[in-house]
Amino acid sequence: MKRGAAGSVRGIATAVLAALFVALAGTGLHRRTLLWSGVEVPWGVAAALVLLASVQLWLAAWSRSVVPAAVAGVVSYAVVGVLSSAGPAKQLILGDALGNVWVFGIGGVTLIMLVVISRRVVSRTRREQTAAAVAEAEPLSPR
Repeated sequence: MKRGAAGSVRGIATAVLAALFVALAGTGLHRRTLLWSGVEVPWGVAAALVLLASVQLWLAAWSRSVVPAAVAGVVSYAVVGVLSSAGPAKQLILGDALGNVWVFGIGGVTLIMLVVISRRVVSRTRREQTAAAVAEAEPLSPR
């Protein structure tokens, strides 16, 4: 295998493992609330979505590609979909407001992160590679 292909396979495999972690940790986290002045504040679903976004950003920065971040979003959505579609007695994600924000928020966060990553992380890497190639091609001027 070529170096680029091996890097892609490694990035996708890492993305699948990270997505399994995010899906399971986020599912356990999304129901957490804080009682503040008699009002329940649902902080768990926000923390779960921030966890997904941070893992996607880390994957993109690590692999210098948008593909592992997209794979992580798709796999997380699929795993959470399986967890939410189990039988009534085995369902881990209920069809209430918090469950819906967690399930459908994965798609929204993934789309937002793909736009951010493609504009920031990947484009910066391409600019740096282009600048390095230009600097290498130009001879040094004698003084």
